[in-house]
Amino acid sequence: MKDVVETLIRLGKTISTMESCTGGALASSITDIEGASEVLKFSAVTYSNEFKIKMGVDENIINQYSVYSIETANQMSKNISLFTNSDYGVGITGKLNRIDVNNLFGNDNTVFISIYDKENDKYYEYSVDVSKATRRENKDLVIDYIEGKILEVLNYGKEFIYRKSNK
Repeated sequence: MKDVVETLIRLGKTISTMESCTGGALASSITDIEGASEVLKFSAVTYSNEFKIKMGVDENIINQYSVYSIETANQMSKNISLFTNSDYGVGITGKLNRIDVNNLFGNDNTVFISIYDKENDKYYEYSVDVSKATRRENKDLVIDYIEGKILEVLNYGKEFIYRKSNK
């Protein structure tokens, strides 16, 4: 995550996160790096649907697509960026190889990641399948994956799918 923090500092950009299944692991990995306070504005762990909604995720999006969807991740990334006035917002939602009795639909081993670029009003959308034996290993896998994707976005990499945001 050192490269992410250093790149954000060099660009004069900020980031905020809204995490669900990773439980703050992304924010934690960012704050492990010296200088993180210059770039990380805020992080929210919204494990429940209730708090995703309180943080701006449209309940209709959750009902239509499920809480485990790229549409929900997009709402998370954009709303955390707007809430904190950060240049980038990261939204993470998914299941780490478990059944959620409160949200029965959705793949049990896919994590959806959205990086919202406020300046360009774009979503960078990703998903990663998790298959490790423990939650910790799966979180580490997801965070390693996100680190590379944030660097791609910051360096305007070409390997991404984006959607123009609906304002």
